[in-house]
Amino acid sequence: MLKKIVSNADEAIKDIQDGAVIMLGGFGLCGIPENSITALVKKGVKNLTCISNNAGVDDFGIGLMLKTRQVKKMISSYVGENAEFERQLLSGELEVELIPQGTLATRCMATGYGMPAIFTPAGVGTEVAIGKETRDFEGKMYLLEHAFKSDFAIVKAWKGDAHGNLIFRATSRNFNPLMAMAGKITIAEVEELYEAGELNPDEIHTPGIYVNRIFKGSDYEKRIEQVTTRLKA
Repeated sequence: MLKKIVSNADEAIKDIQDGAVIMLGGFGLCGIPENSITALVKKGVKNLTCISNNAGVDDFGIGLMLKTRQVKKMISSYVGENAEFERQLLSGELEVELIPQGTLATRCMATGYGMPAIFTPAGVGTEVAIGKETRDFEGKMYLLEHAFKSDFAIVKAWKGDAHGNLIFRATSRNFNPLMAMAGKITIAEVEELYEAGELNPDEIHTPGIYVNRIFKGSDYEKRIEQVTTRLKA
């Protein structure tokens, strides 16, 4: 069995170089690989292409790398909470590819399954379809979308073990498992790290075969993107 446990985020991301294409898990601000992003900021790698459901906020998540001008291109489906992202987009400093959320998820899944492309009705007849192949299936038009090609996938799980098996919690399960499947090299940071065999096999969401490196993270902020409260009647 390959040794997958590394000591910390710095060691986990040590071979990520300028110009890398990185998938980053998370849904909104839930399940973001906070320690790994901090390590990337510290390392100072530049010209990154980031594939993520979101772009974080100004001082959290991918927003930290946007602030330090480390991101060349963002491939995302939801970017509405980041003022610095908006500024860089409008000024032409940042290349952006907006993708329907279901298409983003399915392209990740296709990569993990070894499929080169998918056909989806999402985006047909819109700017998303410009320059792309369309095809008629039983009278309905579909758009050809290619699977992603990434150098690394960085995910955050609730629990993991020495073999790289992962368990995600609640909303963080939306994109993290899909991206864990899709990385050429997958790095997982976890809140709780166990010995092999200590996790219940029936509770595993991502088998360890997809994970190359794993470490126990710390000091998770777990930011809430939009706080909504309601007074009881």
